[in-house]
Amino acid sequence: AFQEKYNERLTFTPLFVEAVAKAVKAFPMINVSVDGENIIVKENINIGMATALPSGNLIVPVVENADSKDLLSIAKDVNELAGKARDNKLKADDVQGSTFTISNVGTFGSLMGTPIIKQPEVAILALGIIKKRTEVIEFPTGDEIAISSMMYLSLSFDNRLADGYIGGSVLCRIGVVFEVCYRDSKI
Repeated sequence: AFQEKYNERLTFTPLFVEAVAKAVKAFPMINVSVDGENIIVKENINIGMATALPSGNLIVPVVENADSKDLLSIAKDVNELAGKARDNKLKADDVQGSTFTISNVGTFGSLMGTPIIKQPEVAILALGIIKKRTEVIEFPTGDEIAISSMMYLSLSFDNRLADGYIGGSVLCRIGVVFEVCYRDSKI
């Protein structure tokens, strides 16, 4: 429905870019870097997305100012950057300036992964494979077992700048915002 309405392909990546940008905006101490003993709070929220190249290597193109874009703009950026990566046409400007990175280990069938922080960033999010699982869901009428699509999220963060409270809060916010973004994108 999204593609028919906007003539733009919608995958999970733009939804996660949007969710991460909103979570980072809510917790700005995850959008920092260290320069010696100085903490630099980044003004822009630029989301890097680890992308496989035809050679099998990874590169991280950047959706700049993701927090100021709507889902359609993010989807256009993600599709353009992924296309450039597949065609080996990324420019230096396309892969610089990220302040937070997303890595989708689920594309390799992995349930979860432990991502390595891309310095000088403070955090990176790994997305696991989306699989249907049985889940006990609470309803006003009682508990029921249902089948639900689920995904594990793994957040690595630099404890020098972000403690467990910030890391856990960011991860929780990403999950909640993603669920809302996903639900709202179903036109």
